Amino acid sequence: MGLGTYRCSDVRQAAAMAARHDADWLDTAPNYAAGAAEAALAPILAHSSHIGVSTKVGFVAALDGQAAAAAGILTEVEAGRGHSLKPAYLRWQVARSWRTLGRLPDLVFLHNPEHHCPPDHISERLYAAFTALEEARADGLLKAYGVATWSGFSSGLFDIPTLLEAAFRAGGVSHRLRAIQLPLSLVRLAPIAQALEGRGVLADAQAADLAVFASAPLHGGQVPDLFTPELVDLIAPGSTPAQAALTVVGSAPGVRRVLMSTDKQQHWRQAVTALDAPALSRDQLRRITDVLGA
Repeated sequence: MGLGTYRCSDVRQAAAMAARHDADWLDTAPNYAAGAAEAALAPILAHSSHIGVSTKVGFVAALDGQAAAAAGILTEVEAGRGHSLKPAYLRWQVARSWRTLGRLPDLVFLHNPEHHCPPDHISERLYAAFTALEEARADGLLKAYGVATWSGFSSGLFDIPTLLEAAFRAGGVSHRLRAIQLPLSLVRLAPIAQALEGRGVLADAQAADLAVFASAPLHGGQVPDLFTPELVDLIAPGSTPAQAALTVVGSAPGVRRVLMSTDKQQHWRQAVTALDAPALSRDQLRRITDVLGA
């Protein structure tokens, strides 16, 4: 399990809590916490070399936009749009994140490349962005990169073969595309149901040896309210609704890491307990997806 900082009200407090309770990954972005999330993580990372960290590139936080415009990286109009995959900006943002975090990022995710992207432009957009990230990797500014998306896969705008094709064009056989991040929950159950049939994003990621980071496993806190006692008993008898929901996501084929956003010690411990339990079998997952009609 890793800490996702998107919904944390106090990023530094949440990261300190997670580090005390054996978290081994922190996920952030320059635009989280009104642009302050990366700086808030720096003191924790300075004393926690065993914890991996991922950040993102693409969205333009207000202060980043001003700095990028002042440096001539973005025009004021580009900065004002709030999102840019301009190659020069991506390289600039990676370097800025490294300085702010105080550490080389283990992963840099291309953040929502579907943002305002016409379908016929996505392949070239990904290729140009991956080329910039490959150049940043060659310059020693990151270890590997990936794609974090909210709707890119579910909308059909791109799939794993599309990402791999762009990565091979950008970096050849030694490309450093290593991971994807997407929302998985009982509200967004379709990728899990598809994976059980050997198809879809999770199955393709697993075949390509791409790490899958599951974000929003409780769908912003909405999922536990959807549970009935019967559904909890079907998934994980004796657990809480949140634990049952995490058990499903953590058991999904191909998922290597589940990201939780919380600064509450009790919630973190309950989540760890759920994800430390034996994974559900494919038959159990099929029963769950059949019941929920995924």
